[in-house]
Amino acid sequence: MIVAFSVTPLGVGEDVGEAVAAAVKVVRDSGLPNRTDAMFTSIEGDWDEVMPVVRAAIEAVKAYSNRVSTVIKIDDRSGVTGALTAKVESVERHLAALEDGGGESR
Repeated sequence: MIVAFSVTPLGVGEDVGEAVAAAVKVVRDSGLPNRTDAMFTSIEGDWDEVMPVVRAAIEAVKAYSNRVSTVIKIDDRSGVTGALTAKVESVERHLAALEDGGGESR
């Protein structure tokens, strides 16, 4: 499964970078495949691997605020591994084909 999530401390002002970095560190220290962008951190593994990491990331942000907002999106597909990178690679291949004038017509 891939879990994309964001954790934001509430009531601490606009600069939440330090708290978010604490959450991202938890994810990176987990050893599971992960990727962070401007809006979400995604992590890949099975339910029992991923969810404790998400919970620990939330707890890391709670060290900065007693109230946090969490958004979670889950893509749970049995038997699939490596999807975190494979999905992006697929889109990049399609983009390259479109840029080369190829691609499928609609």
